[in-house]
Amino acid sequence: MADLSDVETAIAALVEAILYPQGTGAPSILGTLTRVYRGWPNPAALNTDLAAGNVNITIFPDAQSRRNTTRFIDPPTPATPIAPTLTVAVTGQSVTFGGTASLGQLAGLLIDNAAFVHRTQTGDSPEGVAATLAAYIRTTRIAHVTGASIAIPGAGSVIGRVVADQSAQTETRRQLQTIRLSCWCPNPTTRDSAASAIDQALSLVHYLTLPDGTAARLQEAGTLVFDQSQNANLYRRDLLLDVEYATTASQTLPALIFGLSQWLPNGNATQTLLG
Repeated sequence: MADLSDVETAIAALVEAILYPQGTGAPSILGTLTRVYRGWPNPAALNTDLAAGNVNITIFPDAQSRRNTTRFIDPPTPATPIAPTLTVAVTGQSVTFGGTASLGQLAGLLIDNAAFVHRTQTGDSPEGVAATLAAYIRTTRIAHVTGASIAIPGAGSVIGRVVADQSAQTETRRQLQTIRLSCWCPNPTTRDSAASAIDQALSLVHYLTLPDGTAARLQEAGTLVFDQSQNANLYRRDLLLDVEYATTASQTLPALIFGLSQWLPNGNATQTLLG
């Protein structure tokens, strides 16, 4: 799920990329050391930086600006499909398993419309899966096991399948938070250059990708300029950003391995596949 800390971190990374387009190993576009970080600056450290001609860029949530913007709760959205690591190959009346039997997979055989299914366990292997399924099959008919292979003599139809559990994500809430992006600079020229460069670059960014794969809507919400006479070295400009992002919950959904019915060739009736 995306948290406010994820939003702040993503904005900090974006601003750092704007000011250090060639990486932090190269000089910043301002020509001076520029620190980009979350939170409010420490006064003593800030004064030391300003006296040395350095710049601080801080990312901080604006007080009391958060509001709930939840509209509708959508059904779970499947994530990137997860492919099973266990494999199965059927040749006539023989079945062979391969790959790795990691957790979260179903291995199944449909033999003459009778289904035999095993969910992988810790420590499973293709040989272990074959042995377990063979034990299930022997409750109704003959099955021979050799390593990771099963032979089912007399079987008229053999179908082997392996599926993996899939992950899905549900948006449970949506909120809008104003983020205060402050440029703390040692002189007006640097302040103007820093704020202008960041503002222009951010105007091209409409969505911010967060660690959970969701996108946060980014909109300009205003700007403020501070020339504080109590500190001759401090020239500050704040950029206000409205960030709307989702709170999500992830869940694991089991995959279907065998359906309940199939169409007969005449197309007029169905028969069970799980007899």
